[in-house]
Amino acid sequence: MSRLVLVLGDQLSSSLSALQAADKAQDVVVMAEAADETAYVRHHPKKIALIFAAMRKFARALEEAGWQVAYSQLDDTDNAGSIVGELLRRAEQYGAQEVLATEPGEWRLITALKYAPLKVHILQDDRFIASHKVFEDWAAGRKQLRMEYFYRDMRRETGLLMEDGQPIGGKWNFDHDNRKPAPDDIAFEGPLRFAPDETVEEVLELVEARFGNHFGAVRPFWFATTREEALQQLDHFVSKGLDKFGDYQDAMLNDNRFLYHGLVSTSLNIGLLGPLEVCEAAAQAYARGDAPINAAEGFIRQIIGWREYVRGIYFLEGEDYPSRNALGHTRALPDLYWGAETRMNCMAKAVEQTREEAYAHHIQRLMVTGNFALLAGVDPEEVHQWYLAVYADAFEWVEAPNTVGMSQFADGGIIASKPYVSSGAYINRMSDYCKSCAYSVSTKTGEKACPFNLLYWHFLNRHRERFSSNARMGNMYRTWDRMDQEHRDRVLKEGDAFLARLEAGETV
Repeated sequence: MSRLVLVLGDQLSSSLSALQAADKAQDVVVMAEAADETAYVRHHPKKIALIFAAMRKFARALEEAGWQVAYSQLDDTDNAGSIVGELLRRAEQYGAQEVLATEPGEWRLITALKYAPLKVHILQDDRFIASHKVFEDWAAGRKQLRMEYFYRDMRRETGLLMEDGQPIGGKWNFDHDNRKPAPDDIAFEGPLRFAPDETVEEVLELVEARFGNHFGAVRPFWFATTREEALQQLDHFVSKGLDKFGDYQDAMLNDNRFLYHGLVSTSLNIGLLGPLEVCEAAAQAYARGDAPINAAEGFIRQIIGWREYVRGIYFLEGEDYPSRNALGHTRALPDLYWGAETRMNCMAKAVEQTREEAYAHHIQRLMVTGNFALLAGVDPEEVHQWYLAVYADAFEWVEAPNTVGMSQFADGGIIASKPYVSSGAYINRMSDYCKSCAYSVSTKTGEKACPFNLLYWHFLNRHRERFSSNARMGNMYRTWDRMDQEHRDRVLKEGDAFLARLEAGETV
């Protein structure tokens, strides 16, 4: 009797454990463009188009490799609209009673499969370097689960940038060299842009018709949608952009959205690329002398360090993790996150880029949109849902820890030892945003004062009981305490007024 083999839209890997456990001669692969998967948050149209186009092409590749594939397009009249519904429909069609599934990357889907009225075998997703057990064993007994120490274990495990058991270059981490503001000229032309073929064009027309009212522009569309294109994108970045990635990975510019970023995360997170092959490409570039150690190490750390670590945290902490709110923030997400007018140029640029590209790099997410939400006291679950919706590379296992933990400190310090908050000075140092802003980054109070300056001290003051004893934040509070009382009162009063205008929906 045949079994069903479930392949989800972020599992487009021929090495997928469910495929490896299946029998090509008799089992049936089930893939479905499910309406429920487009609706649990209002995903960016580009994200929906990327996944559907890549799914259709992957299904075709499976058929060419000899698999029987039962594929449901979104507008098929028989489409049940959900993953479980499609499994039930296909089970009846093929007389199947069992399903092979690789573990999904969201608790929502894991729960749905566990309670499906079918026998579903959920297999480990071994496309990652650290299994759940490996991470649980590493975390056991530790008072603090800091990424840096996990990363070192991953370096030892993989041998990447290692020699005789020691890190090449004599240090595990070259972050000190990776915080340069952007130069006047960027030599990298940015990621490759793939022209839509017939399959992609069909998907774009479908997405325009069905999701044209979602936040975001579906065109121009140029993401890689096959493994071959993803490999070309990776090679393009490693050969032309990696050498300066480390230096300028935190920099931001008004007129250059990508700088030296490779945009391989979309392909990596839907399964077209594997983490080890991506890291090995960077390590080989260093070995050839094509990239310096700070660039290769910084890039590799993002993948075998940070990416593996946040997945470990997501599954270790459990289903309630995305809804945590340690700081008790309750403000609704401001309309400016959906494109409403704002006089803050950094926020306007980050949101504009997000709307048009379904992409912003990690510092734009952490220190602009994330920083502002944290300073303003926005409900972290609303922030989480926004990030999950608007970025093409966002899937809950990777997005929730980055947002709830790293960006919003809503997990109470599991990931970050202190909240990632800053005044406008950091944004000014790492970007040219402030030069064309209606506010003045050097002004501390008054109508022209940068809102980040006001809200930074407002945040520290209202959370003083929690953070004043934090060793990494003591200097901030000592600086605040040295200010004269009149100035502090004015900062807090103007911060209150700004937040009131924000909450009232006024342009800020």
